[in-house]
Amino acid sequence: MGKWLILLVVIGILVIIECIREISTFQVTHYEIQSPKLKNIKKRTVILLSDLHNCSYGKENEKLLQAIRKEHPDMILVAGDMLVGKKGSPTEVAQKLMEELPQICATYYANGNHEQKRKEAREPFDTLYQKYRIRVINAGVHYLENEKATIKWEDCDVEIHGLEIPREAYKKFQRVSLPENCLENCLGKADAAKYQILIAHNPVFVSDYLKWGADLIVSGHLHGGIARIPFWRGVITPQGGLFPKYSGELTKEGDASVVVSKGIGIHTIKIRFLNPTELVVLHVGGSEE
Repeated sequence: MGKWLILLVVIGILVIIECIREISTFQVTHYEIQSPKLKNIKKRTVILLSDLHNCSYGKENEKLLQAIRKEHPDMILVAGDMLVGKKGSPTEVAQKLMEELPQICATYYANGNHEQKRKEAREPFDTLYQKYRIRVINAGVHYLENEKATIKWEDCDVEIHGLEIPREAYKKFQRVSLPENCLENCLGKADAAKYQILIAHNPVFVSDYLKWGADLIVSGHLHGGIARIPFWRGVITPQGGLFPKYSGELTKEGDASVVVSKGIGIHTIKIRFLNPTELVVLHVGGSEE
């Protein structure tokens, strides 16, 4: 009995050490993204950031910025929750990072539920969000609140959409559906002739995003499922759902790609196991290898 108790204590200590390591450092995850619409373009490097929640790696996130610069990205996509939605929570950490990103390359930002909570709150809480939003936009970030930006990659027209769904879709311990025609009402119809990039914070509704016509969906929100079962899935969602289909990986759905970041920060449940925070790097286009 004594030996088993010692073994359990040792395992517990090792798990705690691993959890501490995973929330204090980040890994860089690379994915290859191909599509028939992109076969004639040169390969682009696209950074995906999500769920910073005011975390900082080094002074003013210099370690994170160095890792981003090292990849020489052509574009940065921000899938929300860079700050914390709690009243009175500071915005400076997220703001300073966001102000640096456009100096590296074009940056496109869609809100997560934390930004949306601050945006929709009453005075004086909402003024903090409005100041943050204005400063980020003034720094050169393309802030997409149910809006799109259009760019061109060689002969391929690309549309980048930032989706903001109703906050009711984030209710805890409930299975929620999006309103009928939600994406068309928010974004308009997707042009099938163009490559459609959809920044959508919540991956629970991937089936709706695919039905709308997204070619590349980038999400976050689930923090990798808190803990992960190796080679399979995350364990739990912030809404209390178990084993979500999309939680922190690349999934191919026909010609479309779904990329869910495990998040670059932590919030509320400050635990990660077999689920390190991550900076996601997408290598988009070019020939399929």
